Parts: sequence; structure tokens; C-alpha cells
Amino acid sequence: MNRLIIGATALLMIAACGQEAAEQPAQEPQELVSGLDLAGMDKSVQPGDDFFAYMNGAWVDSTEIPADKGRYGIFDTLRDESQEAVKAIIEESATGDFEKGTDEQKVGDMYKSFLDWETRDARGIAPLQPELDRIAAISDYDDLAVYFAETQRRNMDAPLGFGQVADFKDPNYYMIYVWQSGLGLPDREYYLKDDDKSGEIRTKYVEHIAKMFDLAGLEGGADAASTVMALETRLANEHMTKEDTRNWSANYNKVMLDELSTVMPNFNWDGFVAKAELQDVDGLVIFMTDYLRALDGIITDTDLDTWKTYLTWRALDQQASSLTREIDKQNFEFFGKTLSGTEEQRADWRRAVNTVNGTLGEVVGKVYVKQHFPPEAKERMLELVGNLVKAYEKSIKELDWMGEETKAEALDKLSKFTPKIGYPDVWRDYSALSIEADDYYGNLQRAAEAEYQRALNRQGGPVDRTEWGMTPQTVNAYYMPPLNEIVFPAAILQWPFFDMNADDAVNYGAIGAVIGHEIGHGFDDSGSTFDGNGVMRNWWTNEDRAEFEKRTAKLVEQYNAYKPFDDLAVNGEFTLGENIGDLGGISIGLLAYQMSLEGKEAPVIDGFTGIQRVFLGYAQVWRGKYRDETLRLQISTDPHSPAMYRANGAVRNVPEWYQAFNVQEEDALYLPPEERVKIW
Repeated sequence: MNRLIIGATALLMIAACGQEAAEQPAQEPQELVSGLDLAGMDKSVQPGDDFFAYMNGAWVDSTEIPADKGRYGIFDTLRDESQEAVKAIIEESATGDFEKGTDEQKVGDMYKSFLDWETRDARGIAPLQPELDRIAAISDYDDLAVYFAETQRRNMDAPLGFGQVADFKDPNYYMIYVWQSGLGLPDREYYLKDDDKSGEIRTKYVEHIAKMFDLAGLEGGADAASTVMALETRLANEHMTKEDTRNWSANYNKVMLDELSTVMPNFNWDGFVAKAELQDVDGLVIFMTDYLRALDGIITDTDLDTWKTYLTWRALDQQASSLTREIDKQNFEFFGKTLSGTEEQRADWRRAVNTVNGTLGEVVGKVYVKQHFPPEAKERMLELVGNLVKAYEKSIKELDWMGEETKAEALDKLSKFTPKIGYPDVWRDYSALSIEADDYYGNLQRAAEAEYQRALNRQGGPVDRTEWGMTPQTVNAYYMPPLNEIVFPAAILQWPFFDMNADDAVNYGAIGAVIGHEIGHGFDDSGSTFDGNGVMRNWWTNEDRAEFEKRTAKLVEQYNAYKPFDDLAVNGEFTLGENIGDLGGISIGLLAYQMSLEGKEAPVIDGFTGIQRVFLGYAQVWRGKYRDETLRLQISTDPHSPAMYRANGAVRNVPEWYQAFNVQEEDALYLPPEERVKIW
């Protein structure tokens, strides 16, 4: 996150966990079908021993992870299909002769500029040279602070970052927040853990830095690598743990501009604020105050030559994929192969599509929606969201652990959820962005600057509630706490999440659980600190909050026990918000399905009752498998639990699952009733 726009940290997203299913069987619209891929099941497995394997085991056994992926499953399949659909849209622009400045010209030329390796190779690192010159020109620590501010508008990196999001205390207006940054490895633990695997990665990282310096024609690669590693390790020592970063209410610390020196007394805040063009804000929200206090000393305790070496590496690292094929390949060798275990780089056209999606995504999204998202799908989704909200309302009213005062606040929040389905009502304007067919590096720089300026232009005004944080062609969903909105892009609204031709049960277990998951983020350990108007405040009684934390602590313990490797377990504290979302999602999805029956008996389809199909539909969407390296990376850096634990971990807390599949005490997933967690 290197722009003045908030990125994924403020979006509590459903996992991009790499799950897949066999090709969907052909379905007649009038035929009542289950929506389940029966061929992917392994009925030799007892549901109570491994529900994930029961639903997905045959698929897992028969499927190989493609060479260009570290994980493979439902999400990856749908993303591949989305990329293929977008490619067809883009190629119409890439092969046409469109007037300069039109959307079609920009889309086509951005795509072509990525694929033009001949021009990129011929230019070498020349596009990066102006950045290297800026770094070389730093003459003192005041200049260093100014450079830190510059990086945000050019997709570079520095030891502190800043961004824009709706203010947690006044969500009608934007705030600028500051966070810790500056590491090349995925998380502080990669620098600090004392085990063989971490040590091996650190050794390969240092080798990678040296190779990148050499490929860029920069002198002293080996020495530079040692210098960078030493400074990044020092920064990592001061980084807040990922578990603590989730406590937004404790981390929110607004500091007036004229008081910033109380946090970092040696830092050139005047120069930083001026270069960032933030003079008109009343203050910055500091999220990692202790880190910034420590950074102040690290800055002045580190000589400028070391900082220049470090910043040269951060620039080269951040821009590796926009330079030459050789540099791009070495970047993949470390981050793709070493960290993720991926055997091959993704096809160039897929990477080019991702670039277009990331820079001009809503231009393509307009066409994508017309071609791939029927209006009746949006209508059905709005109906499902309404049913899930009703189910949450019923559940909250009937909670036996929550008092009436807190229930009233929870119901008020629930009543104010805003659903966004399919695509934005107002499309983004890209008229300020200039794109050239032969200047990939420059295109990315101009896109970053245009986004930065867009944020500056709206800073003083009210929050734009029409804006989306994802494009319609994105296979994902999210909840935004300060706006109290749940967002479902068009691309996720397809089988196995959403099937217009299937019986309702699987839809409630799949997309219903996704809806419930995202609503549930409003009531997880972080989201529950925001009220119905998006204001971060404590709306709980002390007794109810204590009981909530007692219940969530049990969920932490459950997930801590999942250990896919002898030396690595799931982090129940770090994944708590997503695990709460999953448990709420399937629980409320099931309740909504039961309410939809209106007392009628559900049909048996494919040998399964309606209740069974709800649970099977839930497990089906988590179908997938991982390379070991990718699984380790996810556990270390991703707040979502691995897919198999998302399926098994949630259902074993739901009483109806035991009844539906006759789960007994001797079964591996069995939890005694007193150990099962019910929150919402």
C-alpha cells in the first residue's frame, strides 16, 4: 500500500484461498438441481472426521496444482475465468485504432505496454534512473524525510506509509493515517524467527538482493545486500506484531500537525507534510505510535549512505516487474519460487490483464457487467441479503448471552448495513490519466500520481459513498467498517457461490454464508468496535463485552490447534476476525435457509436433505489445495485461515451439523456441546 488511498488493511475481505471445483455440470433452468459437484466428494471419509475431505477429497486427490500457482481451487478458477473474460474485452481495445485519450485507447495501450518486452529490455533500468538520482541527491536527514513523503505518490516504499480512508471517529470525512512499512520480506517474523526454515529464507533473500543489484548494473551488490538486511531487521524488531495491528480502537491516535514532533522529535515533519501536500489536514492518525517513536531514533542513528542503499533496494524491489525481463524473472525466482513454491511465472497476458484491472479496472468493469452479470442476479442477491439480515435480526434477539442494551445497539447497526451488489452506481473517471503504448513504467507512475491527486482533491469534502474498493470483475467480497457497507462484486456471483438454477439450500450455504460472513465482520473483534453509523466507539456494556471476549478466546484456542506442519500452526488470534465471520456466515446462512422454508419440508436432492446441502455448499466453496511454501506463507501473513480449516473449523461449532451428519463423540471433529462457540 504505497498510495494515498487505503488498501487492503481497511477491507476485511473474504479469503482469496485458492479453491477449485470440477467443471459445472450442464443444468436446465427448469430442473431442480442441488448445485453440488458430487464427483468431487470422497464418501469414504466420515463427515465428522474431515468434512472438508468428505465434500472435496476426490477433487483434491485427482487435481494437480498448475505450475503457475502456489494454490489452486475455486477462487483461482473463477479468477482465471474472469481474466479470460477481461482479456476478450481488452483485446478489442488493443487491436482497434482509437483516438488518444479515449477509454479504449488507454485500456489497449496499457495492455500492450506490459507485453512490450522488447522496448522494456532495450531501456534497461533507465526508467528507474530518475528515482535513483533522487535518492543519491539526499544530503541530510531533512531531505530523507521529504523523500519518504515522495515515495507515496510513485509506488515506492519507505519505512512509514500513509493513506486515506473514512475517519474512524467521523466517517463522513476522510482522515490521513500513518502506518509501519519498509520491509522486503512479508512480515516481521521472517526476520526474527529462529528456525531453520526462516534462516534459509533470510539467506536466500540476501542472495536475491545481491543478484538484483548486479542485474541492474549497480555496484557492490553483496555489500548492499548485507546492509539492507541489517537495516530491515532493525525495522522489523520495532514493527508492531500483526496480531496487535488488528486492534484498531487501541491504535487510533490522532495527532495535530503542530504536535507531530511529540511522536518523532527529530523528523522533518514540516518538509514531509509539505511534500505530501497535506498542509490542509488538521492532523494525522498515527496507527503504530511506538513504531514511529522507535523509527525516529533509527533514522538519525543510521548514516545516510546506509539509507541510500536501503532506498535504492526498495525502489528496485518495488519496480522489478516494470523493468526488464531479466530483473522480472529474478524477482519471481525469490518471491514466486522461494516464498510460494510456484514453479512458473504466470502467462504474460494474465499479468497484463491484472495491470489493466489495477489501473483502469472500472473502464473494463462497465463492459464486463454488461456481458456477464444479468440484472436478475442483482435482484436475487438483494433478496438474499435481505433474508440474511432478517436471520441476523432473529438470532441477535434470541441470544442468551447478550443483554438488552447491547442488543439494541447491535440491531441498530444491523438495520443500517448498506449492501452493494455487482457494480458501482457511479463509475470512476480516468480522464486525468495518460497512457502510452511504449511506456509501461511511465504508465504505472502516472497511474499512481493520478490516484494520489484524486485522493488529495477529495480530502476536504464528504466521503464518497458511491466508491467501490474492488472492481466488478474481482472474485472477492468485503466489509468496510466506517461505512458499514458490504460489497459483492459481480464476478463472485456465480457457481459455486451463486447458482440461479439451483435449489436454494446450496446458495444459502455458499453465497449466503459469504453474505453472512461479511455482515459478521461488522460484529467481529475489530468491526464490533464501530457502531451503525460507522463511528468507532464502545457500544457494549462491560459485561457483554467480557462475555464476547470469553467466547472468542475459545475460538482462538480451537484454531491454534490446527497444525498442518510440525513446526507451524494456524494463528488463532491473527485469524480471529475471519473465523468469527466464517462461523457467523454458516450459522446465519443456515438460519436464513430454515426461515425461507416457512415451515415446509425441504426436498431431498442427490440423496441429501436441505440442511445437509447447506453445509455441503459451504464446504464446497473452500475446495482447494496448496503447495507447502504457499501454505506457510498464508499462515504467516494472511488473516484468513487455510481453506480446509475454514470448512472444518466453522461447522464443528454448529449444532445442526452434528444432527445432519450424525456426528458422534468418537469422530475427529467432534466438540462437546460446552466447547462449541456460538457468538451470533
